Amino acid sequence: MKYHVEQQRGFTLLEIMVVLVIIGVMAALIAPRFVERADEAKVSATRVQMQNIAQALKLYRLQHGSYPPSGAGLNALVTAGKNGSRYLDALPRDAWGREFVYLSPGVHGDFDILSYGADGQAGGSGFDADIGNWE
Repeated sequence: MKYHVEQQRGFTLLEIMVVLVIIGVMAALIAPRFVERADEAKVSATRVQMQNIAQALKLYRLQHGSYPPSGAGLNALVTAGKNGSRYLDALPRDAWGREFVYLSPGVHGDFDILSYGADGQAGGSGFDADIGNWE
């Protein structure tokens, strides 16, 4: 009787390593684009929140004759006033979960709404740059 031995062929360690290196290079080229898109979306979401706050501030001014002072801050929009009206259900935060900075009178207009961007610090560049409602 003759036995026929089948020879199984698998991948060598070298072949597996080459494939992993190729996948790693492709991931290194593609991943930053996805991360950048996520940061762009956060900047856009922050700008939309600022527009919502600005609309609420304009409505506040129509009913009270002036914008809330910097000391009262944006909290004036979520607390019921004399007439019982609230301008926002909750105080929005920027896309990084931080409170907006509010100045009235503002440096750039009647009021300024500011987010310190991704790093949460004044100044910066790129996605760490400050975002203001005057831009």
